[in-house]
Amino acid sequence: MQRISLLVGLIPELHQSSSMKNFIVSVFVSLLILPGTGCLKDNSCNAKSVESERTTMTNYATANGLTVTEHSSGFQYQIISAGAGQTPSLTSTVSVRYTGKLMDGTVFDSVTGTPISFSLGQVIPGWQLAVPLIQEGGLIRIILPSSLAYGCTGSGAIPPDAVLFFEIQLVDVQ
Repeated sequence: MQRISLLVGLIPELHQSSSMKNFIVSVFVSLLILPGTGCLKDNSCNAKSVESERTTMTNYATANGLTVTEHSSGFQYQIISAGAGQTPSLTSTVSVRYTGKLMDGTVFDSVTGTPISFSLGQVIPGWQLAVPLIQEGGLIRIILPSSLAYGCTGSGAIPPDAVLFFEIQLVDVQ
């Protein structure tokens, strides 16, 4: 504000017109504030389409001997064992063992001992769609397009736009 007062003081005519002073002060304040707003980085990203990742998913399935079915949402799956217990819903708490891999085979996460429990409605969309395809005791393998996983942002060891493979054993449904 001292700079603005100094600038206003340099123009003698402004001393007689308080509305002109207010106008000049408003202009200077705007010039101080606005430059930062025009240079904001666009942090949005554009999700890849399922179609653009279909070849990657199919090649992974073929290379790994998976006989997959394509879900209407675009992910591919193979039910190894359907299970015989309860079928989970989005409001269910599920206990699972699983392994998650990138398309190059890198394991980015794995729970193979004591199962982990969580609400199915609070995980990535691909899991929300795939896990209800089996019942308690079932085992499913899924290949998720990035749009049903972590999208164009990625997460931790999972890079942006990553197609992912999971093997999921549904241990319990509550």
